[in-house]
Amino acid sequence: MSADAIYVHIPFCEHICHYCDFNKVYLKNQPVQAYLDVLLDEMRQEQETNPSPSIRTIYIGGGTPTALSASQLSYLVEGMKQIFPLDQLEEWTVEVNPDSAEADKLSVLFNAGVNRLSIGVQTFDHELLEMIGRTHRQDSVFEAIHTAREVGFQNLSIDLMFGLPKQTPESFAETLRLAYGLNIEHISAYSLKIEEKTVFYNRQRKGNLQLPPEEHEITMYQTLLSTTKQAGLTQYEISNFAKLGYESKHNLVYWNNESYFGFGAGASGYVNGVRYQNIGPINRYIQAVKDKELPRITSHVVTASERLEEAMFLGLRKRQGINPEEFQAKYHYRFEELYANQIQDLITRGLLEYQGTSLRLTDKGLLLGNEVFEAFLAVLEDDQLSLK
Repeated sequence: MSADAIYVHIPFCEHICHYCDFNKVYLKNQPVQAYLDVLLDEMRQEQETNPSPSIRTIYIGGGTPTALSASQLSYLVEGMKQIFPLDQLEEWTVEVNPDSAEADKLSVLFNAGVNRLSIGVQTFDHELLEMIGRTHRQDSVFEAIHTAREVGFQNLSIDLMFGLPKQTPESFAETLRLAYGLNIEHISAYSLKIEEKTVFYNRQRKGNLQLPPEEHEITMYQTLLSTTKQAGLTQYEISNFAKLGYESKHNLVYWNNESYFGFGAGASGYVNGVRYQNIGPINRYIQAVKDKELPRITSHVVTASERLEEAMFLGLRKRQGINPEEFQAKYHYRFEELYANQIQDLITRGLLEYQGTSLRLTDKGLLLGNEVFEAFLAVLEDDQLSLK
């Protein structure tokens, strides 16, 4: 069985944010056209050897896809339309930086069939934007939203962050107020995680990073939960909120533990029970594809126990939780039997609950999600399992 979802990685950025650990490089002096050529070649090779009869969702991320010129974006998206069967495509998302959301670029995307934009806002606080290494300001976001609407986009998402250095609950509440005023269809809001190989990681090691206390971060998340409801957005995943019908179909592929192709330098994929990651350095990736090799740096056959673990901790990220009948139909096991002790313990501790027949996180569990997910790791033995 192949996949009907595609992730495409564009590793080029016009600047590097201080928190970002994704595979990326400065755009200047990079072999952009050569990269796009082999990116399409990788797609052709995959479609020839492991063809997908139809594609349902596409997500182009980065890096900064809109660091590309309008003609480069056109070359990529029109090239993809020649390779993949897109007659059943439901959602095509492209990440957009507010200060590179020019009308010509957005028009190219819209006219090619892209129907959703994910705009990297992070915060509306100018001081915080500068502190985290972002170059846009409030007006850039407002202008990007206006331009996108003028072009014709009716499905817009923005990314926000909380728990940023020196961020206060009051500052985050103001960012949320401004975000709701945009009347956008979707918000993703993530707490800051300090990752290796980032500016923030190096500053933290030197003791030069002032993060808000944990209680302030909890307050920010609770404010997010309460105000999104008031703004007409429904929480459907720990960090994601949408108007009815505007939930991210592509991200639901991940949370439903379904297969997807990953194309580009450093991209990850999950196809036919194998999780893989592509080579990260751009020139090495280009050469591998030119040599007609799969540009893989890692490839792992997911075991039966790992697949069940992933089904639990990814499924519990969703606000609706995990439905027992659907789980059994897909994996041929009942999770209540596989994880009886773990589930009972987490219910007793007030972290899980049943809503109807589905198992889901409680409000307290939302705050301690990682603790819940860890309870399902390394519980099962593969020699006792067999998945069809």
